[in-house]
Formats: sequence, C-alpha cells, structure tokens
Amino acid sequence: MPDRQQPIPPHHAGALATRFRLGYLTNTIILRCVTGGGLNWPPFLFLDDNPASQRLETRLAETVTPTLEGMGYELVRVTLIGRDRPTVQVMADRADGAPIAVADCESISHALGAVLDVADLVPGAWTLEVSSPGIDRPLTRPKDWNRFAGHLVRAESATPIDGRKRFSGIVLGADNSAARMRLDDGTEVMLPWHDIRRARLVLTDALIAATAQPARTN
Repeated sequence: MPDRQQPIPPHHAGALATRFRLGYLTNTIILRCVTGGGLNWPPFLFLDDNPASQRLETRLAETVTPTLEGMGYELVRVTLIGRDRPTVQVMADRADGAPIAVADCESISHALGAVLDVADLVPGAWTLEVSSPGIDRPLTRPKDWNRFAGHLVRAESATPIDGRKRFSGIVLGADNSAARMRLDDGTEVMLPWHDIRRARLVLTDALIAATAQPARTN
C-alpha cells in the first residue's frame, strides 16, 4: 500500500510538530506525528504484561477521553509501545458512527498532541499515532461486542479460562462484567473484562458486507 513519509524532527520543549507520516493498512487509517513532553472498563486491551505500562496506559486513556468526547469522537483503545522512543497509539471512532477519515485523524492528532504535551505523562521524546479501528477491529467495549454479534472473533485472556487462554468463535454480545462468545466446538465462554488481553474481529466476507452498510450509533 502507498506510504508517504516526511522527516520529522525530534521533540523539544514547547514545540509541536505539524508534519505527518500517513500510511494506509488493511482499511485502517493511521496518522503519526511527533510530539512530547473515571472509566467503568478500560478502553484498551493490555498488549504488555508490564504493570507500569498498564498503569500508564490507564492514565493516558483518562487524559485523552474528555478531549475526544468533546470533539465528537469515542476512544477505542490506547496502547503504549516501545521504550527508548515510545509510541502512544490512540484508536478512535466517530461518535456519530460515520467512518473515520484522514482529516479526523489530523484533527485528533493536533488536539491530543497538545493535551498530552501539557500532561507530560511520557518522559522524553515520543510519537503519537492516531488511527481508525479498521474492519478487522479490536473489540474493547461492550458496545463493540454487541454491535458485531454474529461475527468471528479471536481473543486471548490473561489467565486460563476452562484450561485455555486463546479462543476463537462467534461474538454473542457483552455486558459491563464480561464478553460472551460461542467457540468453534459449540460451547459458550464468558470473558471477564479485567481478564481480556486482546480481542479482534476476523476479516470475513460477512464482516466486510456488514461494515459496508451505513454505520449505526448505539
């Protein structure tokens, strides 16, 4: 896929870079810019077992959520990747259900870059990456599991559930305590929110057809 890149200078105090690197990956829009400087369930899935990283991701999510909501967006996930020059990945949806466009990513990037610069949660130089969820999106909230009920998902838990950590099956929905799925062998499993490390839709013809229809707000 095409990838346009421009050199981006390292962060220095009081400066916010306005040059971007844009990439298009599997129907997901990603925009990166360099900057620096109370939820019922976490709007992210932990990809890192480091407790310090998880606590920082929680603080980042709490910091960016009010700004996103005020702009008409919803936070899907925050992930912190890397150590020497970490990347703060913010995945967002439009609250009105319309598809995320490059202009949305740019607006979010400018706003959150300023907010995170002031909050100064990540020491040293870091990269902000804003993206749309894409078709084969992660499922991080009850509304995601309810919206995509009937579609194929792969999930992983932090601790064994019925003797296993990895699951593949059909989304059945969710409430505020757990997500539900029907496994390939026909059994059903409940995945408590605090125990889900990752969950992502599997790209299928049915999913592509469903997401091609006008999005609905929940």
